[in-house]
Amino acid sequence: MNVATLKPQPIYELHGISKTYDQGANEIHAVRDVDLTIDEGEFLVVVGPSGSGKTTLLQLLGGLDRPTAGEIRFEGRDMARLKDGELSDLRLRTLGFIFQQFNLIPTLTAAQNVEVALAPRKLSAHARHERARWLLESVGLATRAHHVPSKLSGGEQQRVAIARALANEPRVLLADEPNGNLDSTTGEEIIQLLMSLSAERRQTIVVITHDTAIAARAQRQLRMRDGELLPADHEAVAFLGTS
Repeated sequence: MNVATLKPQPIYELHGISKTYDQGANEIHAVRDVDLTIDEGEFLVVVGPSGSGKTTLLQLLGGLDRPTAGEIRFEGRDMARLKDGELSDLRLRTLGFIFQQFNLIPTLTAAQNVEVALAPRKLSAHARHERARWLLESVGLATRAHHVPSKLSGGEQQRVAIARALANEPRVLLADEPNGNLDSTTGEEIIQLLMSLSAERRQTIVVITHDTAIAARAQRQLRMRDGELLPADHEAVAFLGTS
């Protein structure tokens, strides 16, 4: 019996996506006519300088904003046509977010920060504790579970944030400059952790960054400038500048 090679299925399909903001009498074209397909299990990095539109693109992928024009299909559903409640449910149950600022609750321990994300699942207290413990162990923080954020290093706080983002078994992780507040060595550890998650769990991960070194290691990298995705064979790197 012949076994056909399984081709990765697209999890995102973007067609002609644009996002425009009104600023007084002017229009800001944050994203311009973007076409993009992201496959299930892919590790994708979008790289570009501040103001290039990469953060807006990530917000559109995460259902945090709606496009001015075009179509974003997530697993076949047009996100632009979903009601606010449907988008909220999609974010809660299907997408995980990792932010540059960590966004941990300062008065809660690492374990409690992860457990907060588990609340919508209505698990028993014991089940929440066990899943939080397992998630922290999976990101190398089992021994720091009972420390509040102020007692954790920046890298440890970002690992807690990753564990929290994984709490509800999202199909996609969206990471906004996840190493932006970390030193180079710690930032490298965080990127390596994300790459391991993608490889071991077939976790779809989209990272935005200004760091070309991270982009060079990605399964696929895209460059943005002035709201547009550049052609794959674009050679210019100088436009990246500083963040």
